[in-house]
Amino acid sequence: MANNHMGDVEHGLRLISEFASLTGDFDFKFAFKMQYRALDTFIHPDYHGRDDIKYIKRFEETRLRPEESRKLVDAIRDNGFIPVCTPFDDESVDRVVADGFDILKIASCSLTDWPLLEKAVGSTLPMIVSTAGATLEEIDNVVAFLKHRDKDFVLMHCVAEYPTSNDKLQLNQIDFLRQRYEEIRIGYSTHEFPTETLPVAVAIGKGCTVFEKHVGLVTDKYGINGYSASPEQARAWLEAARTARTINGKSGERTTATPDERASLLSLRRGVFANRDIEAGEKIGSGEVFMAIPTQEDHVTANDWSKYTHFYATTEIKKNEPILTSNSRREEVREKVFSIVQSVKSLLERANVVIPGRADLEISHHYGIDKFDEFGITMITVVNREYCKKLIVVLPGQKHPEQYHNRKEETFHVLYGDLDVVLDGEARQCGPGDVITIERTVRHAFNSKNGAIFEEISSTHYKDDSFYIDPKIGENMERKTFLTHWM
Repeated sequence: MANNHMGDVEHGLRLISEFASLTGDFDFKFAFKMQYRALDTFIHPDYHGRDDIKYIKRFEETRLRPEESRKLVDAIRDNGFIPVCTPFDDESVDRVVADGFDILKIASCSLTDWPLLEKAVGSTLPMIVSTAGATLEEIDNVVAFLKHRDKDFVLMHCVAEYPTSNDKLQLNQIDFLRQRYEEIRIGYSTHEFPTETLPVAVAIGKGCTVFEKHVGLVTDKYGINGYSASPEQARAWLEAARTARTINGKSGERTTATPDERASLLSLRRGVFANRDIEAGEKIGSGEVFMAIPTQEDHVTANDWSKYTHFYATTEIKKNEPILTSNSRREEVREKVFSIVQSVKSLLERANVVIPGRADLEISHHYGIDKFDEFGITMITVVNREYCKKLIVVLPGQKHPEQYHNRKEETFHVLYGDLDVVLDGEARQCGPGDVITIERTVRHAFNSKNGAIFEEISSTHYKDDSFYIDPKIGENMERKTFLTHWM
């Protein structure tokens, strides 16, 4: 309201009533704000009665007696508004408290009025603080002052031009304030032309949750200034705010897709189809399917297909038929892979072995990832040129099945733990510092009771140069899982 009661308590009451009639249409909390000045001391004694100084003339012409101000405060509360007041001097702070206001506002011009701030924080009232024209250092100082006194307060972006043209609104300052003072609510005190409704929508989109707008009421007796909104203009402003909040939707959490959205996405996704007849119980790998549109309800899609997700046919599926949730079983291994990574990292840390940055992790699960705890190892390739170096991690209880190489010769250098190595049927127990050379075509297997880490130093490694004695391992085309970002 500021001084738009015009010093006429009946006009002030009508102003409150008129705006109360429109608030019921909006799901917002509303407050009405007054201003208090102890004019006898606020204005220099030599300047009382001067009408050549704008604000002295305005304040004296709109002066209310204390009992009239309290009548307006009662009307504010009776009409469902939260009573708020801006004191401009120390004496007025006491009046704000005595008259029962719920919130105390610090105007931009008073942001660094330290005597007023010291008086204001002496009350228990929460505060709203405007920042027009303030330097960053000044805002920092006031924020620190209020936080050190455990005050509950809102910081308001504001531009002190009345009215403010659109090119001077500086709404990006809202982002700046929110980023700098992350734990403080940020609001927007508006002085734009009252016909403008876009700024409030933008401010809501930027995360403001408290808004201040000057309002007034035109009558035969009283006019309205260039930055105060009439009830009709305020309604349009509130409708823009409501629309913006609806458009913004939820914040602080990820939304869930609507049924229409899910249906639309499904229609655009590739479905998985059998490229040959698949028997019930058979694992469905990438070699058994193709992906195409259209999809249908319950269709397994390309989005479901992953190296961490395995599918098994539960019924016979004919060539070109879709893979559905009703004719297949889905098995997720992502959690198992994560568990393996954590175990490997833990053993490396225990052994104080440093891994090169961005080194790939290769998980070998010879008989399937579900049997990795018994059969498998993890490898980290450091370099593979004419020479090759890998770090091999054997978790407690793991066995590496017997194999040989035709092109690669390798040497194991044990760094940590216990390692049992079998070369052409001859067993050898190894520990840290032991070195074992494995020549070409030598059959070898190894295992560890308590876990081991060793270097494998060799000639060039070739993907097709590992020959397992158990042919089932060679037939398993999905016995490897590779990870790049795992450290």
